Amino acid sequence: MSEPADCSLLVIVLDTNPCQRIIRTNIHHMTQCLDSIVAFGNAHLMQRAQNKLAVLACHHHATEFLYPTPGKPMDVRQIDGQYELFTLVEKTVKTKMTDLITNSPRIVGHSESLLAGSMTMALCYIARMNRNKAPGTRICSRILVVTGSNECASQYMTYMNVFFTAQKQGVVIDVCALDKSLSLLQQGCDITGGQYLKLPQLEGLLQYLLWVFLPDPHTRAKLVLPPPVKVDYRAACFCHRELVDIGYVCSVCLSIFCKFSPICTTCHTVFKTPAPIAAKPKKKKVKT
Repeated sequence: MSEPADCSLLVIVLDTNPCQRIIRTNIHHMTQCLDSIVAFGNAHLMQRAQNKLAVLACHHHATEFLYPTPGKPMDVRQIDGQYELFTLVEKTVKTKMTDLITNSPRIVGHSESLLAGSMTMALCYIARMNRNKAPGTRICSRILVVTGSNECASQYMTYMNVFFTAQKQGVVIDVCALDKSLSLLQQGCDITGGQYLKLPQLEGLLQYLLWVFLPDPHTRAKLVLPPPVKVDYRAACFCHRELVDIGYVCSVCLSIFCKFSPICTTCHTVFKTPAPIAAKPKKKKVKT
């Protein structure tokens, strides 16, 4: 087993889309999730002085950093008995979250969350931190996705690019599903060696975050965590964006279709129409 890294970088991607069912049923669930994320992020920083934290908000129209903020950090007044950094994280996250919700455009109908794009931004931030790290410093990076949205098959290719890029960079992807099971994100956890958890009840969000996702991958091997779920590795077709068991694959760009198409809609390659299977001639009986 390898030695633990000198620094642990945790990037939290929080789904703040108001179209999520858990938010539509009770708007106060968003406040509860945000408080749990702040407490969880501060617990990560408390483990080691060198640890780093970043929080991204994934909305229906954009992805923004809640912490850290570009430029000069906020001027916050210390609360008696609280560490200054914890106060800075809490005030910055809640202030940026308020600005994001206030300035977000009005939603017409149902709008999907930009989770794949948010995870891509998280990978770019991790790459920048690795590029600017001190010589000889080892950083253990991981991404935690907290979402209650249904996954969208239209982002299938972006998801796959994120998963394999994270695997190549050694970034672990963890997922905490607040509402429904997410098969595509299960694949990402399995590919990168992360932990997937379908939350039994929202009231215990902070407890599950501290138990399952606070330990780094080096420590998880020594703990008793929830057993891994059976991963559904079905692919989504490019024509209807639905998961299929059997389909047609383009030999040029590897696009997947549930029905045969003479022209690939992705790379516009022309294929020959498959000829019908010829029936075998019946053997004539030889008279004796």
